[in-house]
Amino acid sequence: MQLVSGQERCCSIRAWGTACISSQPRFGSGLQRLAFLTQVAVQRFSGERRTFSRHSWRRKSRSALASNVRCSLKVLVIGSGGREHALCDKIAESPHLKSLYAAPGNPGMERVAHCVSDLDAADISAICGFVQEKSIDLVVIGPEAPLVSGLVDALGALKVRAFGPSQAAARLEGSKAFSKAFMKRHGIPTADYDRCGSLEEATTVLGRRERFPVVIKADGLAAGKGVFIASNRGEAEDALRVLFVEQRLGEAGRTVVIEDYLIGEEASFFALVNGEQVVPLLPAQDHKAAYDGDRGPNTGGMGAYAPAPVVTPQLAERILAQVVRPTAAGMVAEGTPYRGLLYCGLMIESGDAFRVLEYNVRFGDPECQVLCMLLESDLLPVLFETASFTSSELPAQSLQWAADAAALTVVLASPGYPGPYRSGDVIRGLEEAETLPGVKIFHAGTSRDARGQLVAKGGRVLNVTAHAATLREAQQRAYEAIARIDWPDAFYRRDIGWRALEREQRQKPPPNVSSAR
Repeated sequence: MQLVSGQERCCSIRAWGTACISSQPRFGSGLQRLAFLTQVAVQRFSGERRTFSRHSWRRKSRSALASNVRCSLKVLVIGSGGREHALCDKIAESPHLKSLYAAPGNPGMERVAHCVSDLDAADISAICGFVQEKSIDLVVIGPEAPLVSGLVDALGALKVRAFGPSQAAARLEGSKAFSKAFMKRHGIPTADYDRCGSLEEATTVLGRRERFPVVIKADGLAAGKGVFIASNRGEAEDALRVLFVEQRLGEAGRTVVIEDYLIGEEASFFALVNGEQVVPLLPAQDHKAAYDGDRGPNTGGMGAYAPAPVVTPQLAERILAQVVRPTAAGMVAEGTPYRGLLYCGLMIESGDAFRVLEYNVRFGDPECQVLCMLLESDLLPVLFETASFTSSELPAQSLQWAADAAALTVVLASPGYPGPYRSGDVIRGLEEAETLPGVKIFHAGTSRDARGQLVAKGGRVLNVTAHAATLREAQQRAYEAIARIDWPDAFYRRDIGWRALEREQRQKPPPNVSSAR
């Protein structure tokens, strides 16, 4: 299969896609050839003038994949954040959708899905019962915790497709120690590290280290609070005390990984994976630090944009060859084939060298929001086929991205975030903000009060997202939308996208200067 782009697609995205999947087979399955020929016949018979060929698909054409999916799917999305809102919003566009549920959902999702507010995303038994009661065809799991807890395995026992990896495969995110050891076993580039199971062992490892900063990571899931960057030995000892003595992260911090601090620019690389089949998505860049200029404590993410120019087409091909495909093959070799969305967090170092910082086993949040804004394909059949119980050929030719465009999202958080934050602030003006062209607002932490007013309920509350022809225009639209929202105490960064915009400025040719006469 081959990712194709219309003639109007911008050169950078076309080149990126071509490089990424140049090694994929073309029209590898008989079903795809049959679907293609059937579509040609239907188009000619109906008199429609769309153009098809084996190597080029018009943007508005249905893919061979979509033709293999029945048009009455019942879908359940697990989660309540901005990522899940974006997924619901995109899935709701599909002609293959019969009904869409979100559990527990949020007020923003209510516009496109039936929210089951009393269905806990952590209650595997209750979810399975709901799936059976409603005859759900596909479960799309947003957050990592249900994946690590084995929700996909429980649904598989019921013969229900679920988009996400098994519990064994989800260890790539659920255990930092496992993922680091996996990368070492399979020759995947990552920072040198030590695994420590006690305070004494960790203190001994620190005593051998001569260079700082150093990175200390809790082994288990910690909701974005398990990574400590220690600039000196004293800060490192403080982090170990938090994990081993005070046990603030509980079981997640009983084992730690101590690794080298890497310098460079971070990027998020995503791929659909089913067995050894991989299909890359657009690269993105998250903004983890709380404050402008990438300063301050780490957060769950204060904004993102796509595509990320730091990942060039050539670099994307190397990442596929050295990280994504070896990861997929390694999981198969170890008896835990991966199925779902694989997210590789990367550090791009000098000279286009790169190393893996971490794996995530689901869409990034807030990167998912910008990807959904740029994806023009029908997302539902892509998710459905990736969730196949057997390794199947993935739909490279169905992934159509907006031509010559960029998307950017800014996270609005409660005052005090990422520390103790205030909840309950009333938020108004979202409808007016969304009247701006190309703007959507995804809810990440909202609820309704007793009077029905929209209020802030979490740390990260809203994702103000915009797409436009250029990243600079998308940034301007997003911040213009924020200015229309009535929430005076909202906390947010004012420089989302700054790295790409600086790079763009550096790469501009100098203006022509005429010599004075």
